[in-house]
Amino acid sequence: MKKKLALILTAVMMLSLLAGCGGKKEEPAPETDAPQTEQPAASELNVAVFYYNYSDIYISSVRNAMDERFAAMGIEPNNYDGGGNQAQQTDQINTAISNGANLLIVNIVETSSPDAAQNAVEAAKTAGIPIIFFNREVSDDVVNSYDKCAFVGTDAPEAGHLQGKMIGDYLMENYDAVDLNGDGTISYVMFKGQEGNAEAEARTQFGVEDANAVLTEGGKPELAYYNASAADKYLVDQTGNWSAQAANDYMATILPEYSEANGNMVELIICNNDGMAEGAISALQGAGYNLGYNDKGELQSTTIPVFGVDATDSAKQLINEGKMTGTIKQDAEGMADTILALVGNVDGGADLMTGIDEAGGYNVDKNEDGSMKVAKVRVPYGTYTGE
Repeated sequence: MKKKLALILTAVMMLSLLAGCGGKKEEPAPETDAPQTEQPAASELNVAVFYYNYSDIYISSVRNAMDERFAAMGIEPNNYDGGGNQAQQTDQINTAISNGANLLIVNIVETSSPDAAQNAVEAAKTAGIPIIFFNREVSDDVVNSYDKCAFVGTDAPEAGHLQGKMIGDYLMENYDAVDLNGDGTISYVMFKGQEGNAEAEARTQFGVEDANAVLTEGGKPELAYYNASAADKYLVDQTGNWSAQAANDYMATILPEYSEANGNMVELIICNNDGMAEGAISALQGAGYNLGYNDKGELQSTTIPVFGVDATDSAKQLINEGKMTGTIKQDAEGMADTILALVGNVDGGADLMTGIDEAGGYNVDKNEDGSMKVAKVRVPYGTYTGE
């Protein structure tokens, strides 16, 4: 009897324990005030972006801005560095299409002829996918050859016009200080990025022409190229990379001969981009010029005016330090925003240029009657001479 009672008590205890475990309700997760990050919806776009050269400072800023905006759209693009080599970029485009890319965004390497851009368009057309060129100008014929093609860039002459006026205005205000040898004429050197490139051609031409227009209107003589015997009034980056190294090398060769001691010092430096401006400044600093402000806000040396284009962060810093004079802002953020507006159209199933007009806040190439001439969108330039 005692044994049977013990067995019954043991059974009751086990049932109680099981009931306690099985009947326990889960407590709700404690509330938190931490913000919940909403992840963007994944896109079905397989985007391939082709940059002409990662080493270009401005292009790097565009790439960074683009990547941020792609992430916000839930897109992870496949980025390619052309390395300044068109054959390499063409292979990259073909490979990307083979790997399933359904949108191409191309910063074309070769700009001296339309062939490379046209080949990229034909590859996109064969695959039936859209293609957006940007930054480096392609011809109207290339864009018009395919209804799923567009270009986002700048109005090439605008940078040259703005730079030329900025230079002219600066010289009129500081003429005697800039004229180091006191001969009444400003001696200049022009650094050109690349032969045949629309932006380089326009900046090289109008940076000088428009400065001369301001000078002559103010009663001053036109600029004089430092080497009067030179057929071309510019020095070009032979690699086509608009590089700081090219400008630095040129200046390192120029300065020993064209110096204050010889009475023929280069008194003004005009550059097609900020990278070349930085290279020129580096060489000038090696010769004791353009050392910027000291702790008291005073210039530590003679400063040769140096002007560039792009308004990169490093160039703006040089300007604010008194080592560079001015630059023309090529809006990397605006470039990225405009490109991504077209990407958004494709992602939503619309045509590339849907809503890309004046009503949408965009500058598009037009015919005289106001109709769109070609699917090209222009991002405006601005000027920068310091904070």
